[in-house]
Amino acid sequence: MSLIEIAAPAYDVDIFIAYATANNFTGKPVYQRPGCYLHPDAAACLAAAIALAKTMGLRFKVFDAFRPSEAQWVLWNHTPDPDFLADPRRGSPHSMGAAVDLTLIDSTGKELDMGTAFDAFTPLSHHGNLEISAVAQRNRAILLGIMTAAGWDFYRHEWWHYQLFNARARYPVLDDSAAPLSMMKA
Repeated sequence: MSLIEIAAPAYDVDIFIAYATANNFTGKPVYQRPGCYLHPDAAACLAAAIALAKTMGLRFKVFDAFRPSEAQWVLWNHTPDPDFLADPRRGSPHSMGAAVDLTLIDSTGKELDMGTAFDAFTPLSHHGNLEISAVAQRNRAILLGIMTAAGWDFYRHEWWHYQLFNARARYPVLDDSAAPLSMMKA
């Protein structure tokens, strides 16, 4: 099995791999090189979601996709919070290439208001949180509708996280050597 690179022109998305920058909850880069890869099953679901979003004049901005198991350990060691991070001993759907973190953007590339930033580890990030604005609730519902219609499952604590159904039973945990180009080594 080979991971599929998520890139233009095959996938019309903006890519901002947060863990290759200091703009993430750890405050420093986790990946040495940004990479946006998915398992072929997940790539097909993302393509379906892209097509659905396009009918509404929307696109996606991807924050993370395949996450090498080494990176999952870095995140867990920094913040071992099972409400927001998968314990690497169980395996993360990200480390299977079966999950994606994303948001919706408009035709100008501006992110839609989702009520919190990506990786805001608070109850305000939960799907169905009524303490965010009505606009943010609507935008989350649109994102949820697009992604679930395209075959994705959601994680109730993170509006940005979508994964394939039963990922842990269907896909193996992969390390950095599964990426076409190493993400963890310079």
